[in-house]
Amino acid sequence: MSPTYQVVFDPLSNIWLSALVAFVPILCFLLCLLVFKMKGYIAGFITVIVATIVAMFAYDMPFSLVGASFVQGFANGMWPIAWIIIAAIFLYKLSIKSGSFEIIKESVMSITPDHRIQVILIGFCFGSFLEGAIGFGGPVAITAALLVGLGLKPLYAAGLCLIANTAPVAFGAVGIPIIAMSSLVGVQQYEVSAMVGRMLVPLSLTVPFFIVFLMDGIKGVKETFPAILVAALSFTATQFLSSNFLGAELPDIISAVVSLACTTVFLKFWKVKNVFRLDEVKDFSSHKQMNFGVVFKAWLPFILLIICIIVWTQPWFKALFDKGSVLDYSRVNLVFSNLEGSIVDTAGEAINLAHGISFIGLQAGTAILVAAILTIFFLRIKSNVVEEALGDTLKEMAIPCITIGLVVAFAFIAKNSGMSGTLGTAFAATGSAFAFFSPVIGWIGVFLTGSDTSANLLFGPLQQVTANALGVKEALFLAANAVGGVVGKMISPQSIAIACAAVGLVGRESELFKFTFKYSVGFILLIGIWTLIIAFFLNGIIPETVLVQK
Repeated sequence: MSPTYQVVFDPLSNIWLSALVAFVPILCFLLCLLVFKMKGYIAGFITVIVATIVAMFAYDMPFSLVGASFVQGFANGMWPIAWIIIAAIFLYKLSIKSGSFEIIKESVMSITPDHRIQVILIGFCFGSFLEGAIGFGGPVAITAALLVGLGLKPLYAAGLCLIANTAPVAFGAVGIPIIAMSSLVGVQQYEVSAMVGRMLVPLSLTVPFFIVFLMDGIKGVKETFPAILVAALSFTATQFLSSNFLGAELPDIISAVVSLACTTVFLKFWKVKNVFRLDEVKDFSSHKQMNFGVVFKAWLPFILLIICIIVWTQPWFKALFDKGSVLDYSRVNLVFSNLEGSIVDTAGEAINLAHGISFIGLQAGTAILVAAILTIFFLRIKSNVVEEALGDTLKEMAIPCITIGLVVAFAFIAKNSGMSGTLGTAFAATGSAFAFFSPVIGWIGVFLTGSDTSANLLFGPLQQVTANALGVKEALFLAANAVGGVVGKMISPQSIAIACAAVGLVGRESELFKFTFKYSVGFILLIGIWTLIIAFFLNGIIPETVLVQK
C-alpha cells in the first residue's frame, strides 16, 4: 500500500521562502535552456531530478509517489500529446512526398504579385493553417522560405513571419497547447478554448494590418485596406466561432482555410492599383491560373483532416465509444493505482488526480491518422513513399516527444507535490494586479521554452490555483497564459533559430531578435491590460469552468 501524502503549500512556514524553493526547478529549466544552451530533453531530464529533490526534501513527498507522478506525467506526454504530433507530422510528410505540397504553394503564390498581400496570404493565412496542422516551428520555417523565394529579403521575411505566427499559436498542432493544459489541470478544454477565442479577437484582427504597416506604412494600409480587411475579418470571425463551438482542435485550420478562400475570391474581383514589391521584378506574366481539380486534390489531405476531426468531435460519434456501445472494445485504460487516494489536500480530503489514460479511437491523434490513411487511398500514394514518410516522421519526432514527456513529467511532479500550489498562493498575494501578470507569465514561458504547449504545462497549474485563490473563474487565467504565450513565440530563441536557419541567416539571430523584441513587448503589455479589463469590467464573457470527471 502506498504511503499517504498531505499537500502543504507553505512547507517552510513562509510563503515567499516556500515559493522561492518551489521556483528552483523552473529556474533550473530556464538556466539549462538560456545560459547553458542545453538541448530540450537534457534540460527536461535535469529539471525532473531537481524537482524530485525539492519534492522529497522540501515537501516531504515519498519517493514512491514522486516516481508514480513521473510515470503518470511521462505517459500523459506520450498519449495523447505525442500521438497527436506524430500523426500530424505524418500527414504533412505525405503531402510533401506525394507532390501535393508544391501545388499548394503554387496555388497560393499565383494569386497576387503584391508583396504586402502575399505576406498576409502566406505568412498569416497559410502560416496559420500550417500552425494548426503541424505547429512546433514548422510554419515559420516554411512560410519564411516561401517569402524569400517570392523576393523578400531573408531577415525581413523571417521577422514578418514570426509576427504573423502570433494569432494561431494558442491553437497550434490541432489544439495541443490547450488540450494538454486542460488535461493537466483537470478542466474541460472547451471552456478554455472558448475563452482563448474571445481574448484573441483584438490581436487576430490587428496583426494583418500591423504587418502591412511595418512593410509600407499608412500608405500601404490604405492601398491594401479592402483585401486586408477581408483577410482579418474572415479569420477572426471564424477563429472566434470555431473556438467557441467546436473546441481547440480546429480553429487555426478552419480560420486559415476560410480566410485564404475569402481573400482569394475577393482578389478575383478587386486588384491593388499600385503593386508593391521589395525586389526589382516588374513582369508578372509568369503567374498562371491553376485547374480547380488539381488544386482541390493537392489540398485533399488537409480537407480530410478537417472532416475527420469534425466527425470525431460530434456527440453521436463519441457515443459509439461509450461502455456497451459498438466501439467499446477499443477502450483500454492505464490506471495509476498507487496514486489513488494517496495524496490529500490541506484539509485531509483525497485529491482526485490519479486519473488513468484511455487508449481509445476517440483521441484526436486517431482522427488525424485516419485522415492520413484516407489520403494514402485517395491520392494513391505508393507504399514506398508511405514507408519513407513514416520513417522520417518517427526519426524527426523521437527527441521532441521525449522532451515533451519529460516536461509533462516535471509538471505532474510539481502539481502533485504542491509546488505549483505554493507558487500560485504566493502570486495570489499580489491581489488584483495578478490579472495583468497572468498573460506575462505565459509570455515568459514561451520565450524561454519556445512552445506554448510547454509554457501551458509549466504554468497552467499555477494559473489555476491563483484563479481559485483570487475568486476568478479559472478559464480566464488559463486562457491568459496561452494568449500571453502567443506573442512570446516571436522572441523565443528556438523560434528565432528556426527562422534564421530556414532563410540562411544562421549566426545572425541577434538581428532578428532585435527586430521582433519591441513588438513582442508592446503586444504583451496590451494583452495584460486586456486581461485586466476582462477580469474587472467584462467578467460576463468568461465561461464557467467545468472540471473533468476522473
